[in-house]
Amino acid sequence: MNGKRAPDSDKAEADLFRDAVSDVKPLAPRARAPLSKRKPPARARFTAADRAMVLVESLQGFGAGNGEAEFTDSGDEISFRREGIQNGVMRKLKRGEYRVEDVCDLHGLRVEEAKAALREFLAEALGRRLRCVRIIHGKGHGSGNRGPVLKNAVNMVLRKTGPVLAFTSARRVDGGTGAINVLLGGAG
Repeated sequence: MNGKRAPDSDKAEADLFRDAVSDVKPLAPRARAPLSKRKPPARARFTAADRAMVLVESLQGFGAGNGEAEFTDSGDEISFRREGIQNGVMRKLKRGEYRVEDVCDLHGLRVEEAKAALREFLAEALGRRLRCVRIIHGKGHGSGNRGPVLKNAVNMVLRKTGPVLAFTSARRVDGGTGAINVLLGGAG
């Protein structure tokens, strides 16, 4: 045979099939579940109240002396941790042992632009429940006699942002004193 079926055999198979299913009755249509409406849009966990608190904290001076946090500035390197953050956590953060989940690069921005971009980045990171992020602020070589202006601004904003648990200058290969690794906690 050449692989083709004879027309009589096709007709015979069709007849057999019809005989086999002759007493089959179609199922009655069932009621379908109503389609649900679209899911409501996700809401950021960093609420308007949290944003307002960041603004209030940023307008207050630093150094209330309440023992709430520890801050270290040894030359170009900086580090900060809230009360309760253990030495081992700080060592891991400094060594880059936590996976950096997102990066915010502030190079080339003016101070006010950088602060706004940083706050927006932190709000988004908290909304996405990120735990470790990196902020690149540069080393301040273009700031002249004023020193590292962006670095100082980032330092102040991070210290005043409650969900920031700790931060430290990055490893040399990750930007060194021109970048900060930040450990975030819950937004409320």
